[in-house]
Amino acid sequence: MPPPLQAHRMLLSHRRISSGPRRRFTAVSSLSSAPAKTVVAPGPAPSSILSIRESLLSGERTAVDITSEYLSRLRRTEPSVRSFIHVADAAAEREAEELDRRIASGGKDAVGPLAGVLVGVKDNLCTAAMPSTGGSRILDGFQPAYDATAVRRLREAGAIVVGKTNLDEFGMGSTTEGSGFQVTTNPWDDSRVPGGSSGGSASAVSARQCVVSLGSDTGGSVRQPASFCGVVGLKPTYGRVSRFGLMAYASSLDVVGCFGSSVFDTATMLSVIAGHDKMDSTSSSNDVPDYRSDLVSLNLLESKPLNNVKIGIIQETLGEGVDTGVISSIKAAASHLEQLGSVVEEVSLPSFSLGLPAYYILASSEASSNLSRYDGIRYGKQVPADELNELYGDSRANGLGHEVKMRILMGTYALSAGYYDAYYKRAQQVRTLVKKSFEEALKKYDILISPAAPSAAYKIGEKTNDPLAMYAGDIMTVNVNLAGLPALVVPCGFVEGGSAGLPVGLQMIGSPFSEGNLLRIGHIFEQTLQDLSFVPPMLADI
Repeated sequence: MPPPLQAHRMLLSHRRISSGPRRRFTAVSSLSSAPAKTVVAPGPAPSSILSIRESLLSGERTAVDITSEYLSRLRRTEPSVRSFIHVADAAAEREAEELDRRIASGGKDAVGPLAGVLVGVKDNLCTAAMPSTGGSRILDGFQPAYDATAVRRLREAGAIVVGKTNLDEFGMGSTTEGSGFQVTTNPWDDSRVPGGSSGGSASAVSARQCVVSLGSDTGGSVRQPASFCGVVGLKPTYGRVSRFGLMAYASSLDVVGCFGSSVFDTATMLSVIAGHDKMDSTSSSNDVPDYRSDLVSLNLLESKPLNNVKIGIIQETLGEGVDTGVISSIKAAASHLEQLGSVVEEVSLPSFSLGLPAYYILASSEASSNLSRYDGIRYGKQVPADELNELYGDSRANGLGHEVKMRILMGTYALSAGYYDAYYKRAQQVRTLVKKSFEEALKKYDILISPAAPSAAYKIGEKTNDPLAMYAGDIMTVNVNLAGLPALVVPCGFVEGGSAGLPVGLQMIGSPFSEGNLLRIGHIFEQTLQDLSFVPPMLADI
């Protein structure tokens, strides 16, 4: 059955939405179903950004030393991981030298919060003086004249952009196998995918090729790779971060997000990139707090730091189609949250399964419009032809990949005159219902939790011939984009796989613009999660 028809059948069966019955959560005893060899005792996740800043200002290390360390690690791991499409090593070294000169001349007070921090940028975000391809051959060699707003704000805060990370073409995919350039691997097991579409950004942070990175999230493209790669991933509220300079996939769903190896680093990133932008009319004018201010260190936490916090665990995310190891890890994480003082209850969102078909109809429809700009004339490569329509067709046929072409066709079909009401209009109605169901649930609970993906990272090539199975992997994340809500993914456990287990991520969902609360809870969870190390085994020999 073609994807639009299958989606339509699912939409026709939708029911009236309610927040569903509640029942007390039943805990399990273990935070990991992985073998004992994955367990280490490292203590709370350290902040790489804080460590870099303190070492620079104290004179203990120079920016050149720090940059050299990361570039050296990148060169050793990149042949296996392939996180980057473009590495700007010479530019990074020059910027580090300039930073050292400013610090030496007494400019410590003028050093920004991200001084000396190496950042990877997903290649669908525009960067001046660097290629920006969107992972597509049709933009091979394209170099923008400006930085995306999020990139510009990072640079203004002192960050050093080390390069452009790999992605599924124009953000359309869940494995990074859909890149027009290369296949990125998972640092935990190089035979497995890192997730997608921001797989390059997630794997780069996981392999410590850079300190933090930028990604984009249209239906889970930050959160699912964060889960697969064992890093922290944040999808902000729609409008919290400017989309100016982000190559549009689905404009009503696209969000610029970020990755870090700790919640504190992710909060620091958000504090820098968030805020209104006159270049993006959808960006919010809400004040931007310092998201780090409520993050308390472990030694200052109370015995029950989450006392009076109510958490709903989404019942539909722990049923059929979810790996048992993932369910065990999520239930154990919920038990840990209870031990920290919170009240955890199961909550039913009957609309949850309807979000997936609605998402793919809406996203494909918007993509069919947004990608019309890639015609071989205004952007990218051009295939010479005698007639204009032939030029358009040949340029797109040669420059765009299979997945992108398929989604353009799906979207065009859904928007066509005879099918608009049956598909696009119906999907918009379901989107409204999904949003209302989240609103009702979040009136009763401070946050909702679920897995970030129904499984851990799977083998490269395992789902390339079954696109519907790949689309189904987005079931945990797409509803959040439909509702425009913020969500944070933190590593919470392991399942069996690879040489040392495969990480699992816990998704925390909040009300609009409640990123501060999500980060506070995520930071407490991370700081108190003992005996688990989320450093890939490949780094043991580096």
